[in-house]
Amino acid sequence: MTIPLSILDLAPIRKGETVGDSLAASVTLAQHAQRWGYRRVWYAEHHNIATIASSATSVLIAHVAAHTDEIRLGAGGIMLPNHSPLTIAEQFGTLEVLHPGRIDLGLGRAPGSDQNTMLALRRAMTSADRFPEDVLELQGYLTGNTRVPGVDATPGKGTNVPLYILGSSMFGAKLAASFGLPYAFASHFAPDALQDAVAVYRSEFRPSAQLERPYVIAGVNAIVADDSSNAQEQFLAAKRNRVVAMFGRGRTLTDEEADALLSSLAGRHVQQMVTYSAVGTAAEVSEYIEAFAKHADADELMVAHQSPTAEDRMRSVELLADAVKHT
Repeated sequence: MTIPLSILDLAPIRKGETVGDSLAASVTLAQHAQRWGYRRVWYAEHHNIATIASSATSVLIAHVAAHTDEIRLGAGGIMLPNHSPLTIAEQFGTLEVLHPGRIDLGLGRAPGSDQNTMLALRRAMTSADRFPEDVLELQGYLTGNTRVPGVDATPGKGTNVPLYILGSSMFGAKLAASFGLPYAFASHFAPDALQDAVAVYRSEFRPSAQLERPYVIAGVNAIVADDSSNAQEQFLAAKRNRVVAMFGRGRTLTDEEADALLSSLAGRHVQQMVTYSAVGTAAEVSEYIEAFAKHADADELMVAHQSPTAEDRMRSVELLADAVKHT
């Protein structure tokens, strides 16, 4: 089985690097992903996180699209509670006009930030409650069937930018099924409900103008290296970075202190988040990827390459593509 592979790029800002370094690395990553046969690259909207540079998601997509010519690019996702549907329709309508047939719009319900940051974004705390209605309003603008009398998205109207519902629970699965949209499950950091949510989505799916049959994208972490020990070392470094970012309270910790955190209750949460991780050589990871695709009942995998350095991440991207291609 050869399953389509895509990439989730958070545009990480690594220690000692600038935002400019991060964005340049994202361009290089997309160019190589295009060359190596990945289907798409998605960028996630996060705010007020010092190690992530993808907050202005549509701007980043535009920049990467201008430096590539074939691979699909999109949001994985736009956190719709942070925005008016009209604004997002205009942004992604513009992207689609500039780069026809290459733009995806994944939509999430979470704010992608803490409460203070959400308030700074000028959105009400109850914005997420309107998510289903906002998805339909956005869809109306993009298809040219506006739900707001007298209001059209220009650009946007009639571009039919494909929508994807992102989620990690039954809510997203049921919503994607009822709207007849593709469903992307965030199993790369929220693994618990994967199989149940996908089963519900497939059983309750209703065909729509965008999609005749259910389509599932499942997230999975990957670190692929030329030898297993190096891959495991990278994986440990990635987990240390995550636990320090989440629970280090802004401190700079030694490896020993980070390992102590990983052994704590908070650290066990991080270990659980990366349950679905393909780590090892190309051959080892190829076997894992095939098994995970069947486990997730997925039509496509969205891979989060977690290598701590840009060079190792690029090597991981290349090795995984080559391994799956020759499965």
